[in-house]
Amino acid sequence: MNAPRVMVVDDNPVVRQGLVSLLEASGIEVVGEAGDGRLAVEMAERLRPDLVLLDVRMPLLDGVAAAQALSSISRVVMLTYTDDPDTIRAAIGNGAVGYLVHGTFTVEELTRAINDAVGGAHPLSRAAVSALVGAVRQGTEQDRPQARSGGRPGERYGLSAREAEVMGLIVRGRSNGEIARGLFLAEKTVKNHVNRIYAKLGVTSRAAAIACWIGTAGESE
Repeated sequence: MNAPRVMVVDDNPVVRQGLVSLLEASGIEVVGEAGDGRLAVEMAERLRPDLVLLDVRMPLLDGVAAAQALSSISRVVMLTYTDDPDTIRAAIGNGAVGYLVHGTFTVEELTRAINDAVGGAHPLSRAAVSALVGAVRQGTEQDRPQARSGGRPGERYGLSAREAEVMGLIVRGRSNGEIARGLFLAEKTVKNHVNRIYAKLGVTSRAAAIACWIGTAGESE
């Protein structure tokens, strides 16, 4: 498997250089660096990286706004000190497939998150999941798919008992492989469950599924 081609976007040159050094030492190819969102979009259009690690607060064009353009070119994972719930929801809404908060992961976990994101996963820091809970609970009904009335979240969305079990593990940050091993299922079977869950919740990503599920659970408390 080829090393993922990554672009690092952060307006702080010390943080940016530190990330580049860490990633390269971990075998990840860094194809470009940028210090603002506008330059990041221009570079991504030219370099076509597999993934962009994107800070939130930057000059000219901030990360949340840049994520919208970048997500049409590459997979985008926010990598930032910002854990504001509204910012997290806005970044995911603009196409970011993951959200990692500095200080909540090791170098090994960051490397794994990058590889997982390139492979289709949606890495979320625990801090981001916690913030997402608050964002969804404060959201309006228009921000969420219409759930069936009454019952537990799984029942309200028409999930089977197994699908609800899988969704519970997704919320805990488990990958498809980890879910398969934990439930003694084939990974392909888990993937099929996940696809059916997405269809029933009316979402297209792991992050959106988590937001929807936790938000619905919050309504029944």
